[in-house]
Amino acid sequence: MKAKQVLEELKTRFPHEPEYLQAVEEVIGSIEEVYDSNPTFDRYNLLERLCIPDRIFAFRVSWIDDSGKVRNNMGYRVQHNNAIGPYKGGIRFHSSVNLSILKFLAFEQTFKNSLTTLAMGGAKGGSDFSPRGKSDTEIMRFCQAFIAELWRQIGPDTDVPAGDIGVGGREVGYMFGYYKKMAREFTGTFTGKGIDFGGSLIRPEATGYGNCYFLLNMLATRGLDIKGKYIAISGSGNVATYTALKASALGAKIVSMSDSSGSLIAREGFTAEQLDYIFELKTYYRGRLYEVLDKYPESGLEYLAGERPWRHVKCDIAMPSATQNELDGDDARALLAAGCIAVSEGANMPSTPEAIKEFINAGILYAPGKAANAGGVAVSGLEMAQNSQKLSWTAEEVDSKLRGIMADIHAKCVEYGRQPDGYINYVKGANIAGFMKVARAMIAQGVL
Repeated sequence: MKAKQVLEELKTRFPHEPEYLQAVEEVIGSIEEVYDSNPTFDRYNLLERLCIPDRIFAFRVSWIDDSGKVRNNMGYRVQHNNAIGPYKGGIRFHSSVNLSILKFLAFEQTFKNSLTTLAMGGAKGGSDFSPRGKSDTEIMRFCQAFIAELWRQIGPDTDVPAGDIGVGGREVGYMFGYYKKMAREFTGTFTGKGIDFGGSLIRPEATGYGNCYFLLNMLATRGLDIKGKYIAISGSGNVATYTALKASALGAKIVSMSDSSGSLIAREGFTAEQLDYIFELKTYYRGRLYEVLDKYPESGLEYLAGERPWRHVKCDIAMPSATQNELDGDDARALLAAGCIAVSEGANMPSTPEAIKEFINAGILYAPGKAANAGGVAVSGLEMAQNSQKLSWTAEEVDSKLRGIMADIHAKCVEYGRQPDGYINYVKGANIAGFMKVARAMIAQGVL
């Protein structure tokens, strides 16, 4: 089947999975010409096989809250593709989690992991359980119940989960501990572990740092530097806060951050002290951004309840780092009108198709998440390497390797994405580069 036929069949087969279909359509649109021109791809029906996950596990997770009440959630693991290495991808705990979102994330993860040059396939998992408002013991009970159902399906050479939204070091620790007990082995089955039991330095920082490194490479293609640039960031979780801290350290001015309640705006940029406080507030106390105004009442900071930052700031660069489809066409047009010259995605698929079209048509620098935010999974791959060798690298060693990986990803995007007029279409470049590696491996291994 030709690429468009594959897409239409998938739409018929999975009509109630909009996020998954959106991700598939975006990729197919980029690789259509390459795919249709290669008869071998068609003979192996490669695209349809690549779009449909290898397998999906769905299960009930029953746990007991602090009041003694039995609670029930759904748990999932989507093992999408392992043509180039063990399944690898995060676990997300959030009330919005459903199969469509996890299929889209696992699909994207396959291409992202391919771009890193490391031997990792694509997967994603999670639950509609939300850690927010739960005690540590409730979260521990849930994590243990989740792994009680999943532990047989994962392992260091099979499937290596990591953290994602709602899953940080605490949750990974609980899940790894229970896996260790059930499997009776101490192996690198999870990444994002604590430093004391096999974790890697720079892992919490990696996605945010990697996004900044990719941005530096992208700006360099036009002779630009990050220093002095005004950057709008959405989100205030792990990715967003480390992006803000790294970009600020590189000389940029951070003008916004956000959470599910609204956006915090600093029109002339947050101070280093304010960014440190935001990091502490969100990381250790799980507070809300509007609390920052209590700490700095006379600072000129603004809090916009229920708003995303994009239509309320003037910035040179936007780095959406919250969640999928958080930046739409109107947001894109507002950013362009305000002088935005670059967008580098810290979240997975944060820009809608309409927004992406606006950015590309405007000719600005636009980096999709599968390329720009690959630093997190790249360092997860480095953590796997350290675990297998029973080694622990220094922060400088890991950071150097991360810089190199992001530079390699950027080079691949340029190779496959440069258009005749000189414009670099990073969406096309990332999708083709990721696809070609997986496609070659799938053909070599036969129809499985």
